[in-house]
Amino acid sequence: MKATKSIHFIKFLFILIAATLISCDNDADFTVINENANTSLNLSVDTVIMTEENAEDEILEVTWEEPDFGFPAAPSYNLEIDLAGHNFENARTVSVGLHQSKTFTSDELNKLLLNIGITPLQESAVDIRLNVILSQVNNSYTSAETFQATAFSATLDLSTEFGIVGDATPGSWDATPDTPIQDIPFYATSDADIIVAYASLRDGEIKFRKNNQWNFDYGDNGNDGTLDEGGDNIAVTAGEYKVTLNLDELTYTMEEFSWGIAGDATIHGFDAPDIKLHYNAFNDNWVAAVSLTDGEIKFRQNEEWTTDFGGANGTLVSGGDNIAVEAGHYIIAVDFKNLTYELEEVDLWGLTGDATVFGWDAPDAKFLPDFDINDGVFYATGVELTPGEIKLRQNEDWAVNYGDAGNDGTLDEDGDNIPIDEAGTFNIELDFSATPPTISFFPWAE
Repeated sequence: MKATKSIHFIKFLFILIAATLISCDNDADFTVINENANTSLNLSVDTVIMTEENAEDEILEVTWEEPDFGFPAAPSYNLEIDLAGHNFENARTVSVGLHQSKTFTSDELNKLLLNIGITPLQESAVDIRLNVILSQVNNSYTSAETFQATAFSATLDLSTEFGIVGDATPGSWDATPDTPIQDIPFYATSDADIIVAYASLRDGEIKFRKNNQWNFDYGDNGNDGTLDEGGDNIAVTAGEYKVTLNLDELTYTMEEFSWGIAGDATIHGFDAPDIKLHYNAFNDNWVAAVSLTDGEIKFRQNEEWTTDFGGANGTLVSGGDNIAVEAGHYIIAVDFKNLTYELEEVDLWGLTGDATVFGWDAPDAKFLPDFDINDGVFYATGVELTPGEIKLRQNEDWAVNYGDAGNDGTLDEDGDNIPIDEAGTFNIELDFSATPPTISFFPWAE
């Protein structure tokens, strides 16, 4: 039996060698990639103008043919977009998969161009190219095509030169243009001479100054509501305030002022403390990140029922009916000028841990996105922490969570708890646009 098996093996080996020799004798049996395989982009237009009015319209179609690789292939494609002349160093990538075209809406293209630094309302040259991906080791780029684009700003610029400084503010007297916690900003209003700030203040003193510097400042010598250049510090007590400066009449006012969410869909029900709404100067509205249960909510001022709004279907009504909501995680945006509201269900980042007010249980301290400015960046302000540990998680659940394995400020999925050594009030920044993502703590000055 052994001899027979050996003979069969020798026959098989001979056949295999012969077949290999025959194959090597015939170049036609090799699959060879066409080294000259290429394609090019075709743009439906060479000039695009994006506006808020045409935001939903299809504004640019990009098409191409599959390169001739010399054999049947199934490449995937990515489009890369950058400002002309930047050599795609700051490019944004749009994955197209196996498709051989991509149609951009005005809003979609506008956001991409704002992210690469285009100047709104100014025509700019934009480069676009195609990355043809055949395998992990075989990919190529087409030549760039250039088109002219005019973007619109999805945000407002209500910034002014003035801010509030003092030991009653998070930055105390030490805030500078280069520190993470600066003066509390004033914003422009419809009246060119009147600016406003919304401030959480502690017991202490404040002044108003320009550009986070001491080149020019206002105080109040007589504590009479009159602005005096270089005047005395202004004493304040802890609270939430709307501060108004009249730069024409050189007067100021301070009134207790806050907007919040109350209701049985919130953690505290219809009683105080309300979930705080934060002023969003980029859209001139008020926003909050909140997890709700099935129930009802209303918006009210100063945690009282003197001024409140209800409504339905996105429309606010002064003193109106409670707003029915379903359980979920939301960014809530409220426009008290146009009497509208929006509940956008999203994944929310929150901070939990025994260093937080509620320990390891919900509710977590929520983060708001940096609206339309820096994608992937989130902020939580005025977070009270004590010595202990914290972690970052999504939607008050442990399915997606981050810690810091090296305690070096970089976030690791399912990483170690993050130690908090000292008690304090912090502004916290999450940056998921960085690789790896980072977390930064900025303590309020004492």
